[in-house]
Amino acid sequence: MAEEQDTQKAAKAPKKVALKVSAVRTVSPADNAADKKSMGQVRKTVIFLGFVAVAYALYLVFTGQVDEFVTSLAGVDTAWIVAGVVCFLFYYVFGILAYVLSVAADPDCPVGIRDLMSVEASGVFFMRLTPNSAGAPPAQIFRLTRAGMSAGAASALNFTRTIIYETGEGVFAAIMLIFCGGYFYETFGDVTLIGLFLFGFKVVQVAGFIALCLLPKPVMAVGNWALRFANRRKWIKDDKYEKYYEVVNTQVMEFSRAFKKAAANVPEMLATMGVTLLQLGCMYALPYFVLRSFGEPADFMVCLASGSMLELLVNAVPLPGGAGGAEVGFAYLFKGMYGVHLTAGFVIWRAIEYLLPVLIAAPCMGLRSTSGESINRRAKRAWKRVRGFVGGAKSGKKAAARGGVTVKPGAKKKVTVSGGAGSGKKDGSDVAARIAAGKAAAAAKKAAAEAPKQAGDESPRVATANLAKLCRKREAEKGAGK
Repeated sequence: MAEEQDTQKAAKAPKKVALKVSAVRTVSPADNAADKKSMGQVRKTVIFLGFVAVAYALYLVFTGQVDEFVTSLAGVDTAWIVAGVVCFLFYYVFGILAYVLSVAADPDCPVGIRDLMSVEASGVFFMRLTPNSAGAPPAQIFRLTRAGMSAGAASALNFTRTIIYETGEGVFAAIMLIFCGGYFYETFGDVTLIGLFLFGFKVVQVAGFIALCLLPKPVMAVGNWALRFANRRKWIKDDKYEKYYEVVNTQVMEFSRAFKKAAANVPEMLATMGVTLLQLGCMYALPYFVLRSFGEPADFMVCLASGSMLELLVNAVPLPGGAGGAEVGFAYLFKGMYGVHLTAGFVIWRAIEYLLPVLIAAPCMGLRSTSGESINRRAKRAWKRVRGFVGGAKSGKKAAARGGVTVKPGAKKKVTVSGGAGSGKKDGSDVAARIAAGKAAAAAKKAAAEAPKQAGDESPRVATANLAKLCRKREAEKGAGK
């Protein structure tokens, strides 16, 4: 009976449902569709790169370079290859730091460190596996909106970061031309004009981005006119026209506001640009490490400048990873440095600069921050703790230098007497003398209390005389003790 009653109570009792809080934030269908489209482009690119790899292997066989290729790979110093891999890992680290600097000033930005690691990994992944890096912005915007940013704010942040990155490429190339322009002219002659043309194209591209941000209304007017002109002649279909019309009339102004807001904070902008230059330097320096792995002498500055020119050429080729332009550019710029190791050097450089980042970035794209607290608030809290720790240590040192009494609260209070910075043997003897004087005074009081008892029936006059003798005796003993 008891068991039946328990069973009935259990049946009548309401069932407890385990509640789970999901960390997924709202993502617009458009961003989700754009991310899926980028993944579709990746699948096509992998097939394309498979054909490129087969074609490159056949080229080695038919040109008779297989023996040189194998011999060069057999003599590679792996320590330099590992150093090159570590160098390129800092490319990823500096990319994350640049994003952190871009959002650190906003106390309400919900994006966390792991979210930004996912955003940067998406840029690295899709930049190499989509034609002309077209899949990188949608994938990065998707992950920013997934972290809690609005679509407009995410697009503006991504666009601002793109402008700084593109500007950094132009600034880096200009610096390299200043220091190594003579080397290029002496080595390649009039062909150097191609490098200058690529640099000029980058300058025009950056100028267009800046004009888009600083002059949004003229850009919107020109864009609307171009869209109407193309739509009337059926160059752009109606659905594409609606899409581009919304971009021109909505996102251009959003981009402009975000860029002006970021540019108003000059120290933050300069810091982001400095980090971007360091990031690019980590990628451009890879040919130096590969060349040293073959035991060949290498000029770091020349390798850095040649790597910068090579990346400008790769970016100008509208194929995934700049296929074709990378092979031709590497062979032309580094043939005199690598010599017989050119083929093996290109394979190693391409593996570090292209394939390895894809393998590292793929698992990092799924990283998510779960706290929802802004980086700004975290940084302020951490800085407050550091200041409190340092300030507490300094105040403790000052108190120890001054000397004094430190009281620790508790059931039993302990008193610690410190002598300060100037305490030494002399101060210690003073303390001992004070203690001895206190003991002597206590003994005198005790003797004064016992004197009448010892005097017995003596008269007050005799008792007073005896007390005076006793006091003089104590004073004499005290003087002898000193």
